[in-house]
This record gives sequence, C-alpha cells and structure tokens, in this order.
Amino acid sequence: MTTLTEGSADIEKLEEIKKHSHPLIAIFILFGGMAALIIAIALSISFGAADIKLVTVWTAVFNFNPEITAHQIIRDIRMPRVLGAAIVGSSFAVAGALMQGMTRNPLADSGLLGLNAGASFMLALCFAFLPGLPYMYLIMYSFLGAGLGVLIVYGVGSLSRGGLTPMRLVLAGAAVSALLGALSEGIALHFKIGQDLAFWYAGGVSGTKWINLQIMSPWIIVAMIGAVMLSRSITLLSLGEEVAIGLGQRIKTIKVLGMIIVLVLAGAAVSVVGAVGFVGLIVPHLTRSLIGHDYRWIIPCSIVLGGLLVVLADLAARMINPPYETPIGALIALIGVPFFLYLARKGGKEL
Repeated sequence: MTTLTEGSADIEKLEEIKKHSHPLIAIFILFGGMAALIIAIALSISFGAADIKLVTVWTAVFNFNPEITAHQIIRDIRMPRVLGAAIVGSSFAVAGALMQGMTRNPLADSGLLGLNAGASFMLALCFAFLPGLPYMYLIMYSFLGAGLGVLIVYGVGSLSRGGLTPMRLVLAGAAVSALLGALSEGIALHFKIGQDLAFWYAGGVSGTKWINLQIMSPWIIVAMIGAVMLSRSITLLSLGEEVAIGLGQRIKTIKVLGMIIVLVLAGAAVSVVGAVGFVGLIVPHLTRSLIGHDYRWIIPCSIVLGGLLVVLADLAARMINPPYETPIGALIALIGVPFFLYLARKGGKEL
C-alpha cells in the first residue's frame, strides 16, 4: 500500500510539472529566438573595424567572390567568430541546464563549479610543456581539465559533515577556481606564456578560425543531441532521486551520461572562448521562469537563448570602445554577478 501511495505521489509531481509547463511559450522562444539569433549574427558580421552593409553580407554568404576584400573579411574572419560565439553560448547554457537539473542546485554553472578553471589550468600546462600542440589535442586536454576541476570541487564539498548543499558546492567551486587560477598564473609567469593565456583569461572569440569550428562542432552536436535525449530523465531527476527511482530511472547512469555531456560542452567551449562564466547560470533560469521545469523544453530553448546571449555580448564588446574590444566575459559578468547574488540571497532555492 505504501509503495502504491509513493508511486501515485511521484506521478502527481510529474503531472504537476506538465501542468505548469508552457509549451506554446517554448515554441515561441524557439522560433522567435532563432529569428533574433539570425538577425544578431547578421548584424555582428556587418559591424567591425570596417562596417559592411547587410546586402554585402548576404552576397558573401550565398555568392562568395574571393576577389572582393569585403567578402574575404566576412568569410575568413567574421563568420567563424560569430558562429563560434553562437556555438559557445549554446554549449555553456546547455551545460548549466544539465548541471542544475542533475544536482537540483540552482547555483550550478560550469564557471562556478570549477570546470572552466580546470580547463584553463590544463591549457596553461599545454602552453608551457607542449607548445605548438594541435587544436584537437587542446580540446581533449580541456575536457580532462574540466573533469579534474569538477572532481576536486565535489571532493572538497563532500568533506563537510552536512554533505553537499548548493551554497557549499558554490563555495568549494570558488575556492578551487581561485586555486587553479593562481596555479595557471604562476605557470604563465614562470614559463613566460602570459600573452598566450591572456586570451583565455579575458574571454573572447576574436581568434576563432574555421578549423576550430570544424574540430569542435561534431563533439558539440553529438553532446547536444545527447542532452535532448536525456531531457526527460533530467526532468524526473530534478524532482529528486527518490522520485526518479520510483518512476523507473537509473539515476547513476543518467548522472554519468549527463556529466560526460557537460564536460564535452564546457571543455570545447572553454578551448575556444576562454573562461567565460555565468552563461550557464543566467540562461537556464531565464528559460525556466518562462516555460516551467520541463527539461524537454528547457534544453532546446537554452540552446537558442545561450547562443543569442553570447552573440549579442560579442557585438556589444566591439561597440563599447571601438576599435578596441571589451572582453565578453566581463560584459556577461556585469549581468551574472548581480543575478548570482540574488540567487545566493534566496539561499540557493529553486525559482
């Protein structure tokens, strides 16, 4: 009788999520966000040290002429940069959504839980001891560094008697990120590779090339598909482990697969744009507040909104003080820090 009662309660929780989800709003976000993303990409490609008309951008994309200088600028410099920004934003956003769903921690984000710092630390080691390493290997080492960072954070956070709580996890993440950042700085000073690492510390997509996108895109596409396939299980897991088990979910398998996807997304993104934080914190919260707690909608919407956020941040970075660029990590932090403090003030409770 108790088992039947618990099963009914679990089903009621699932039905409650379905009742409070807003699929029509999610569909509007998907289509409206895609349209806004395309417009933002076009504007970002046209704006730069040499402003280019949107008509020229259209012609360069669909009727490329290598003899026209503007077409070369668009195809070789601006398109990989802007597309890289969109891909990176989507990756950080989906990684944050998965982490928040799996851990039931609204403060979870790849930047706050040591993944970005771990990836940057591993990149510092690569620049110091393996100079000239091909980009493919840099991505692989970024994955390893991201995994190292999150393992240390969870290990430190678990040492507390009370176990892991959202705030303890964030505090452990801040401490580990500071440690790995200091070690990276020390390596940079000792081996005189500060200029090579400055790009990753500041966060930016200005150095993105087509080869970078060709190598990272297959990894990210597979990870995105995996995230969408796991979305229903993540929804159940976000209700609590007991509820997920009661509804037939293998939570250990889900968590392992989810963490692999997070490491792929965060590791690939950091290898391109650097240690940009708060994207995975802001976007999933914004999406949840609009469409509810069904991750079958949260993850696709996070893909669109995450890409839109970073593309707009990159555009703003070039408009604030031209011809110089402001690091996009600093711009996103201007939004992310107050948002984080707001969530922390609420005690890390779910919205």
